[in-house]
Amino acid sequence: MADGTRLAADRCLPSGDGPFPAVLIRTPYDRRRHRPELRSWAAAGFAAVAQDVRGRYASEGQWHPYRSEAADGVATLRWMREQPWSSGQVVAYGSSYGAHCALASVLGAPAADRPDAVIAAVPALGAAETAREPTGPERLLARAGWWAAHGDRSMSDETALEQALARDPHLLEHLPVTDFPYRLQRVLPSWPQLWKAERDGATWARAAAADVPLLAVGGTRDPFRDDTVELWRHWRGPARLLLGPWGHALTASPGPEARPEHKLNLGRLYIRWARAALTGGLTKDRRGVTALGGSAWWASVDDSTQPTLYPFGTALRLVGGRGFEADPQRPFLSHDLHVPTTGGADRCLLITPPLPRPLDLRGPAEVRMAALADTPSADWVVRVVALDPRGAADHLATGIVRRTDPPDEAARISVPLGFVSRRLSPGTRLRIEIGGHHFPAHARNPHSGEDPVTATRLLRSRRSVTLEGSALALPAAPAPHRFERVHPLQELCR
Repeated sequence: MADGTRLAADRCLPSGDGPFPAVLIRTPYDRRRHRPELRSWAAAGFAAVAQDVRGRYASEGQWHPYRSEAADGVATLRWMREQPWSSGQVVAYGSSYGAHCALASVLGAPAADRPDAVIAAVPALGAAETAREPTGPERLLARAGWWAAHGDRSMSDETALEQALARDPHLLEHLPVTDFPYRLQRVLPSWPQLWKAERDGATWARAAAADVPLLAVGGTRDPFRDDTVELWRHWRGPARLLLGPWGHALTASPGPEARPEHKLNLGRLYIRWARAALTGGLTKDRRGVTALGGSAWWASVDDSTQPTLYPFGTALRLVGGRGFEADPQRPFLSHDLHVPTTGGADRCLLITPPLPRPLDLRGPAEVRMAALADTPSADWVVRVVALDPRGAADHLATGIVRRTDPPDEAARISVPLGFVSRRLSPGTRLRIEIGGHHFPAHARNPHSGEDPVTATRLLRSRRSVTLEGSALALPAAPAPHRFERVHPLQELCR
């Protein structure tokens, strides 16, 4: 690097004399784990390089998440292009934090230094984007797990949070949140700074100026799903989007709605797409493909689907909790799909009649409601659960927003539920839960107006939902089988 720091890399070359197009993978998760991928890229004719980022594993320097990736990525690209085995064309590829590394070398670099194409899988776009929802609430569990495993250390310990929770099952309940490193028994100097990071729109502005080809890959059960979709929507150059019924590990973490037809060979897809991107074989438009979970279909991502409204009180029958209490000491639990049957109401609960026919959903969902809280700050969480004819529950969508409305004054509140792509079978009922917390996935709002990260005092909050004028908005097709079926490989590589 420019400051003399040496970063370790593995290189795998194809057979033959070259020069070759290249692929660069930069990772904080140990470059050696990518050796099978390097061999696959090399077998396909690419010079493949995997690099430990600064301060991780065999690379020198200090590890400061998200700080050095743009400059280090550009320096590595320059080095690769100077090598005798390089044709000068480079694809930057990465998953999760590695996707941030790939994108940083595009979005933060002069045009002459950028890679020629980028593959970003489940992109963890930046500190601010990973720390908080776009609507404000802090992503507590995911960040605690990641920082415990990877933060401020040269090598990862994937079991760090699990071990800490075994010592103290109430670890994430302790306040303030900023004391988490102390209770983890680890030094994490970057932990407080994480919560000071703010989304500023710079990522989307840079994406709107990026003219290299992009392949964005995500899962409809991935926490960064909507950032993946927004990245694709803002991208200026040829852009392709692939969404499957997967979690953060993509095909290695399929949801229960996944079908055998959704088990794609992503490595083969990446190689084919990279060839098309480097040879000018991609059309310059924006194309997206999504799996319709619960069916064998793949369909185009289309923003033209108009939402269908399901009004509270008519299409959605109130079961209870029109007035409820959000108690941070007894919060709405993010990991539990069961509804409490004892104690006072902790959520507003609504349900639909059984579906008379299949319902196909493809696009962003939302709840629009009128509601009030008696505290100056309030989080509103909406969870939609699909209940099959036997009553078995399956998560469909969740959204959470932070509001600072005047106490005891009704407000119009929109809660985005994210991109949904699912076929619901006849007899399915939808259960809508409206609560005040989503813990431990998100930090608890103390309701006092204090920062949830530094607060030490928690207050209860009385809530009320007005049925009139409130509705669930779903991206429903007017009738089943209205989506044109597509082949993901053919659609994304043309």
